[in-house]
Amino acid sequence: MISPLRGMKDLTFDESQRFEYIIETASTIARRYGYGYIETPILEETALFKRSVGESSDIVGKEMYQFIDKGENDVCMRPEGTAGVVRAFISAKLDRQPNKQKFYYYGPMFRYEKPQKGRLREFHQFGCESFGEASVYEDFTIISMMAQIFDALGIKYELIINSLGCSECMPPYRENLVNFLTDIQKELCEDCNRRIVTNPIRVLDCKNGKCQSHLNLSPKLIDNLCEGCDDDFKELTRMLETAGIAYRIDTNLVRGLDYYNKSAFEFVSSEIGAQSSIAGGGRYDKLVEFLDGKPTPAVGFALGIERIMELVKMPEEQPEGYYMGAMTPEAIPTILTLATRKRLTDKVTIEYTSKGFKSHMKGVDKANPKYAVLIGEDELANGTVWVKDIETKEERVVKVEEL
Repeated sequence: MISPLRGMKDLTFDESQRFEYIIETASTIARRYGYGYIETPILEETALFKRSVGESSDIVGKEMYQFIDKGENDVCMRPEGTAGVVRAFISAKLDRQPNKQKFYYYGPMFRYEKPQKGRLREFHQFGCESFGEASVYEDFTIISMMAQIFDALGIKYELIINSLGCSECMPPYRENLVNFLTDIQKELCEDCNRRIVTNPIRVLDCKNGKCQSHLNLSPKLIDNLCEGCDDDFKELTRMLETAGIAYRIDTNLVRGLDYYNKSAFEFVSSEIGAQSSIAGGGRYDKLVEFLDGKPTPAVGFALGIERIMELVKMPEEQPEGYYMGAMTPEAIPTILTLATRKRLTDKVTIEYTSKGFKSHMKGVDKANPKYAVLIGEDELANGTVWVKDIETKEERVVKVEEL
């Protein structure tokens, strides 16, 4: 027997229903906020992620499914969604249009890392990206949309926020941070020591408990923001409070990808164990320009679908459509013709085998339809069907063409 590769997983019947429900719920809410669907390729040039995510990141350094294809191209399977959407935005020359653009997407991502609960090598994300709006009001709107999605799915969460500053306040802070980290580097793990040189901000994101204990005294970017970033962050917190969206400021919150600036936010849940992050995002005003597009402010988020599947409260399944069956073999062609017609507008579950009344009613219980439709010898002779409304228990016999 051939089994799935390690870290890859089939979606079983119950899981697939939950998966679809998450996508449909999130997509519906995104459309209310003015987002349109975008689909980008799973396979992209490796350079796209090296330039956007950053070569110092774990994704690029350790986790990408990267290979040389038959055309000698250096390609990889996408490890995250934002870079591909930005590349598509630039490819379509949307960066040169005055209109603001908003996209939502969903699909598989790939990272070669140790599989564990809530973390797979092939996983799925739902995300939104907003281009052309520099106002912090858009950051607030994105966070509001995320909160609405989780509320609709019945998921309890905590919102964590921080500011990563901009090109004005980041350089002096970075210098201060490097000096602090250099003084304590003997106390830090190997990854942290590597990041002091390559990307010191990422040291703050280290999950090593010993490292975190030493980082408590590190200089905080939020205390060193320029006037513009400070005003934006204060306005964001004010709007969240006005909207009744609870939040916690974490001065060590940095996004795991290099392209973020200013607002950074994360939704976490205590119901999924160690992998508590269920969604994250922030502003990335320089990424479009960095990928050779026209300077364009942008903000977005992504949520991990596998992370939240067990937390989702599915609505009670409502009776839907028809169950159709024959009680004599000669009636099966009529049932098939009737089912084909009704499927133009309704869900139809059909039993191809001729059965008795009690056996069919067992099938009705499993199918959960609004109506049971059966044809026996008498109905076939008279050109009629027997119909039962499952909810009201009303039974009637009608002409086939009237159903």
